[in-house]
Amino acid sequence: MSPIDKKNRYNEIAQRYGDPWIWGIYFTLLVISIIESYSASSREIAEQGVYMPIIKQCIFLGVGAVAVILLYRIDYNKAKFLYAMIPGLAAVTIITLIYVMVAGKVINGAQRVLFLPGGFTLQPAELAKLSIVTLLAYILAKSQKNRDVSTRGILLSAFAVAVYGGLMLQSGLTNTLLLMTISFSMFLIGGARIRKILYVIIFYAVVAGLYFVIHNNNETKDENLRRANPELVAEGSAPTEQDSKAKTDRSGTWQSRINAWRNSDSLVYRPITDKNQQEMFSRMAQAHGGMFGVGIGRSRECSRLPLAFSDYIYSIIIEETGFAGACFVLLLYLWLLARAAMIVRRSKRVLPSLLVIGMASLITFQALFHMAINVGLFPVSGQPLPLISKGGTATLVMSIAFGVMLSVSRTIANYRNKSNKTTETLPEGMGDLDKENPTEIAPKNVWRS
Repeated sequence: MSPIDKKNRYNEIAQRYGDPWIWGIYFTLLVISIIESYSASSREIAEQGVYMPIIKQCIFLGVGAVAVILLYRIDYNKAKFLYAMIPGLAAVTIITLIYVMVAGKVINGAQRVLFLPGGFTLQPAELAKLSIVTLLAYILAKSQKNRDVSTRGILLSAFAVAVYGGLMLQSGLTNTLLLMTISFSMFLIGGARIRKILYVIIFYAVVAGLYFVIHNNNETKDENLRRANPELVAEGSAPTEQDSKAKTDRSGTWQSRINAWRNSDSLVYRPITDKNQQEMFSRMAQAHGGMFGVGIGRSRECSRLPLAFSDYIYSIIIEETGFAGACFVLLLYLWLLARAAMIVRRSKRVLPSLLVIGMASLITFQALFHMAINVGLFPVSGQPLPLISKGGTATLVMSIAFGVMLSVSRTIANYRNKSNKTTETLPEGMGDLDKENPTEIAPKNVWRS
């Protein structure tokens, strides 16, 4: 097949289904998820039986696939109702984040889950990741001015990230850091000047500093109160279940994890304890994998490693497929971000561009955070590997992100055909969002692979 035929074939597929590379990455991640999540579920198999863990994961992935199929067929130029839903999604997300702080269930040491009727659970922190991307895209698109973002738009976006991040602190510090990282990507694609991005960094630093100053002040007062009134503390008493549920402040956990991470002593010389067993067993799994792994389904550490099917599934991938498999999974996520950047370059409008890069950044940076935690570059924290780790809410959110990217890529491909008879615009009545994409640099009549 000649290069011209290949190009025409690519354009034909893209106009019907969206970017084929993104489809390829999506299906590859699904296959890896089914294989590795089952392989890492030895503890669940002992409790639930041989087939139940894989059935649950396939149900989650199936629901996510339905969301992808429904979304990729939508022409975003005609989907006015979707844009109108963005503020509503933000309001629902904030309400659920506040509710989980008050009445959420404690899972793995953090108050992060809501139980819904029918036995279903919802993690508002995962919903918040999707919401912040859509909200920032909405704000930054409305704030475009001469291929730049207004100062008001930048500050409003930073404030939104600070609010979401503050409400998500008790579910994990890395969630807040992830939102900040995503926001920087969207600021760059939105055309914000470096000077304004520096202002955002200063704003984030000030907010974080105020939080820790207030927390340390309160902690000092509590300690002084305990010393002044020792009779209030029952010596040798264990905390009750009610006390555990009431305790939502995780700053002590963060500090201990950061201190353990900064410790220069090798894990080889540390005894295995309840606090470091995740690190110890995950490193053993990685060391056991070597260059090409021990083989699919032959993991030794999955039966000992807590949360091997979610927070530490990358370690199981390394053990079973080795360094080669680990690099392959890493490249899948990086290639997804690269494809998103190529789509952004060809979009005429900034709102779909921001949605694409925001969704790709969400998936890719969360994957990088998960991998960094597994290999010891980041302190221990719970962060699932997108579409591979088990989890209903997380799987649905990541599937929606893929559906949005495919929808935008499909629409752009149709507007970038050779005839170029139509113009890529948003629905009528949305002129304040219909701003030009400041990063568009591709030729008008060419859709390249």
